[in-house]
Amino acid sequence: MNSRNLIILFFCQLISATGQIVIVTLGGIIGSSLTDNQSIATLPVSLMVVVTALSAIPATMLMKKIGRKFGSSVASLSAASAVLIAAYALHSQSFNLFVVAAAMFGINAAFTQQYRYAAAESVEQKFVGRAISMILLGAIGGALLGPELVTRGQYWIENIPYAGSLISLSVLFGVQSILLLMLSPFRVTSEEGPEDGARRLAIIMRQRVFVMAMLGGTVAYGAMTFIMTATPLSMHVIDGYSIEATANVIRSHVLAMYVPSLVSGFLIERFGLSKVMMVGVIGLLLACFAGLSGQSIFSYWTALVMLGIGWNFLYVGSTTMLTYTYKSSERFKAQGINEFCVFGMSALGSLLAGTIMYYYGWLTLVLIPIPFLLMIGVGLKMTSSETKVLLLAK
Repeated sequence: MNSRNLIILFFCQLISATGQIVIVTLGGIIGSSLTDNQSIATLPVSLMVVVTALSAIPATMLMKKIGRKFGSSVASLSAASAVLIAAYALHSQSFNLFVVAAAMFGINAAFTQQYRYAAAESVEQKFVGRAISMILLGAIGGALLGPELVTRGQYWIENIPYAGSLISLSVLFGVQSILLLMLSPFRVTSEEGPEDGARRLAIIMRQRVFVMAMLGGTVAYGAMTFIMTATPLSMHVIDGYSIEATANVIRSHVLAMYVPSLVSGFLIERFGLSKVMMVGVIGLLLACFAGLSGQSIFSYWTALVMLGIGWNFLYVGSTTMLTYTYKSSERFKAQGINEFCVFGMSALGSLLAGTIMYYYGWLTLVLIPIPFLLMIGVGLKMTSSETKVLLLAK
């Protein structure tokens, strides 16, 4: 395995996770303080996810043209600029400017999601699940650092709460930009076939296993974003829990998202993709049921922890499954359409979260993902034999 690349990507994932946790935790809270219309309080976070979805295909095309490390490095600089603009928006008390900054931040998020493909392209095919899991482990550091920046950084600049948190992020993303330039060449570049040997995207997408992988990742990320985006608004703004309690729940959620990466890659190798993905579906269903149990801090904590665990198994499994459905010369087009679908659904979930919370409440919100999760469970059962054949062929 290419240890150099995996180490660099690990730390870049840590930095990106730190930034995303800060923006997700503070997005709805700062938004509600900058606008009188509480139904659009989560709009900054929602637009961040929308821009992530819209940037997915352009990000893959840019990386195809100039390489993963150069494209990702430029995106890191855009994130550094975005959080500085967000800090200025707090200073000027401008909701519109804060929305623009959060949207800009989504550009880098699209490139961050490509780190797992970069990891997959740094190792042999049999180690793909393990490599993806190792990179996602970097977010554990983000789960620890992000809430600290939220709770401590709110006091670093007098009379401008949280501006210190955002300025600190800009420094971290500057470091990330430098780290990405240190990536070594990827394994697949030496194995890639001629472009004229690549299949059309429509042919790739006709594979039932490709569809299952894409739907698995789409529902996993959509359900997770939908519930996670609403949690700070529900806990802090509506239920009145402290920012510390809210940040601790988000921290636990993010840890639950990434700690399973210690074992998820090995479990895929041992038990197979379909079984691990099914565990993810069950975990996400349990998150919804925990959310229905009430709105105590413990209920929020249980729901968000199960949400993180379920997301990890379904998302890592889906990403690994996807890498078996295309050739090296087809990877950018296949990855691009997958990312667009995953983050398109995530954007929709994020956009709807604030509105549904405002008009219908928490209990209705956690009911909505259930039918989609049941659909994925049925799909995994229907395609399990095809998945085994495809894996054996690889």
